Amino acid sequence: MRYVFDFSDPMMLSLFKLGGYEGSKAELITWLAREGEANFVLCEDVNLASFLNGLIIKNRGPSDDGTPEPETFLSNNSVFRKLKIALSLQADEIILILKLSEFTMSKHELSALFRRPDHKNYRQCLDQVLRNFLDGMEKHYRKN
Repeated sequence: MRYVFDFSDPMMLSLFKLGGYEGSKAELITWLAREGEANFVLCEDVNLASFLNGLIIKNRGPSDDGTPEPETFLSNNSVFRKLKIALSLQADEIILILKLSEFTMSKHELSALFRRPDHKNYRQCLDQVLRNFLDGMEKHYRKN
């Protein structure tokens, strides 16, 4: 997300703060390090949820209910849903973004990813789908 939207360190930290987490620059650097580097630390789900909630608040405005409590576990479905909300994307737009990564999905298949887990038509969002969506976002939003 940082690269897709060219967010600076202060912007990244402000998004975490909007989502209810007061992170430090040192902590951010460890989360942004590449896997395998000595200072790499995996960003925990609760912190990623705070960041995504902050992105939603930045783009859509605060909710009347206040800052949402960040989830302690994020599935790919949850991450995908939060990005969809933050970017105000409709199904057709998501399908076009996925096509930028040469990944095709029907509206029916897509809607199954955003259903409640207990719904009979719910489908788990696989890593491949989320990875292609993020790659497509880069191609869509960074046109350089």
